[in-house]
Amino acid sequence: MNPAKVIGPIAILALVVAAGFSLMRTDDVKTVTAHFPRTISIYEGSDVRVLGVAVGKVDSVTPSGTEVIVEMHYDADVKVPSDAEAVIVAPSIVGDRYVQLTPAYTKGPQLDDDATLSSDRTSVPLELDQIYSSLDRLTVALGPNGANENGALTDLLETTAANFGGQGEQFNRTIKDFSKLSETLDDNKEELFGSAQELENFIKTLADNDSTVRRFNQSLAQVSTMLEGEKEELSASLKNLSVALGNVADFVKTNRAVLGRNIKGLNRVAKVLVRQRENLDETLRVAPLALSNLALTYNPQAGTLDANANLGELVNQITGDPGTLLCGFVGNVDKSGALCDLIEAITPRSAFAGAGAGTGSAYTGKSDPTLGGLVEVAR
Repeated sequence: MNPAKVIGPIAILALVVAAGFSLMRTDDVKTVTAHFPRTISIYEGSDVRVLGVAVGKVDSVTPSGTEVIVEMHYDADVKVPSDAEAVIVAPSIVGDRYVQLTPAYTKGPQLDDDATLSSDRTSVPLELDQIYSSLDRLTVALGPNGANENGALTDLLETTAANFGGQGEQFNRTIKDFSKLSETLDDNKEELFGSAQELENFIKTLADNDSTVRRFNQSLAQVSTMLEGEKEELSASLKNLSVALGNVADFVKTNRAVLGRNIKGLNRVAKVLVRQRENLDETLRVAPLALSNLALTYNPQAGTLDANANLGELVNQITGDPGTLLCGFVGNVDKSGALCDLIEAITPRSAFAGAGAGTGSAYTGKSDPTLGGLVEVAR
């Protein structure tokens, strides 16, 4: 059998199998390539984790110049954010490490399959020898061959010790007070932030109304300029006002008793006016008409008041129908008509029949010398 004829089908079968595995892997996993500055204790087969849970493996670790290229895969059903980073995590000082994709996915776009993370999106842990080297450099820098070469560090420590000597209690109290201040600020952070926000709104309002504020300042400057120009007159006015107020104070002090009596009298007048407000209201309504009638009755040529008393009609009303006459009097006060009905019931038309026209009646009402309490009268 010709070997060439056997090798050909075997190679084709191998390619088909490889392609099949590749397709199967594409469906089940996603790949990502990360560029690290170094990959100590990271090997092919190391875990790829999300939140500490293994979701994939490292496929290859390849040095490339000053970087190390790490190819890895993770389960296709694991969601990784598009801005994820690759971090090498060291769970202990000695032991294997793993690559963690962080942060965990919450929402938004996902990391594409076969994505590449550049060196600015990768991180490596600080190695123990680097820590020792940093401590060594620090001690050398602070030692006799560094900052303390001329005793500067020793002088600083001695001066600090001298300044804090005997001040431990005050320093302790300061720390406690600062702690209370921090606690107070924390308890009132909402009010503090609210005040800051209101201040920001106020400043923003001033900025939005900058032209108005400028006009206000300009107007205020003009007023200040005007007052500055009139300062002598203003000073004289204030001086005169001071003198006037002093005179008023002296007047009030001298006439305190008289002013007190006048105020009491004014108070009494005000009370009388309050009690008689209905009568005052009626007077204000009737007085204009009465004064107008009085003006119309005056005869300037003869100097007399010309009026028609119409006494005959009044006598007829009294003798013939006194109820109607009385109803006319009380009708202006009682709008309901109840008093008119009562008057008509007790005063029939014949009650005053035969009364003389010239019969007079004497006024029997008592006079009020106090005028409703307006004037004081000795009892």
